[in-house]
Amino acid sequence: MSVTVRVPAKVNVQLAVGAARPDGFHDLANVFLAVGLYDEVTVTPADELRVTCAGPDAGQVPLDRTNLAARAALALAERYGRDADVHLHIAKDIPVAGGMAGGSADGAGALLACDALWGTGASREELLAICAELGSDVPFSLVGGAALGTGRGERLTELEVGGAFHWVFAMAARGLSTPAVFREFDRLARGREIPVPVASQDLLGALAKGDADALAAAVSNDLQPAALSLFPELADTLAAGRAAGALASLVSGSGPTTAFLARDAEGAEAIAGALRASGTCRTVRTAAGPVPGAALV
Repeated sequence: MSVTVRVPAKVNVQLAVGAARPDGFHDLANVFLAVGLYDEVTVTPADELRVTCAGPDAGQVPLDRTNLAARAALALAERYGRDADVHLHIAKDIPVAGGMAGGSADGAGALLACDALWGTGASREELLAICAELGSDVPFSLVGGAALGTGRGERLTELEVGGAFHWVFAMAARGLSTPAVFREFDRLARGREIPVPVASQDLLGALAKGDADALAAAVSNDLQPAALSLFPELADTLAAGRAAGALASLVSGSGPTTAFLARDAEGAEAIAGALRASGTCRTVRTAAGPVPGAALV
């Protein structure tokens, strides 16, 4: 018997970042939108915990117990007093180290799959609590749709969305470390007062109405200057997307993937074609959102 769970990527349509806290984390106002790029995590009984991975850039995915999928299996097993003797296979399609929560998706997927395989009957609240222990983006990977994340991003308020939004994602030639981007954010912010992060009411209203033009005017990412400082070539990709007619362009999360909002599916394909021809990125994908979170296949 095996269980497979499909989990979407995310784009941050707003990422407001507060000052560093004593614990090293930052308070956030993080508006997540789940988009239709997916990893699939398949869990099968085994003699011991084992992780395998296939798909684009699978060689960059750790296969030891630092992998979030492995950590999720271990956390659920510990809570229910059993051994985490499973084979976790990750079919990768979300960009690796791309700021789209691929690792977090795998953690949420493994958690839901192990819960189903073992019949633990964990409540949604229990699963979300384990997700929050695993990482700031993992709870949203379980929930999907659209949500405002506060605290370090793990406390979620689900949001209403009035329609589909069409996106183009340009993958860079190399990755960016999320901790390194936050360190650069702190360096760039040194000596100035950082406001308490709050969600943009204009942005929340645009999501609720399904208004792409209004959303384009409201998207923001406080980590973008830090990502560009560490990876200046991303500015060329952002410029190429704007020149191709994107309504908005921004670094996705901590990067280095760049995200472009299109008016419709046809516009997204046109922007994607221009980005592929621009020579400023490695690969390009299109996806729409919001989509549901982790789900049994």
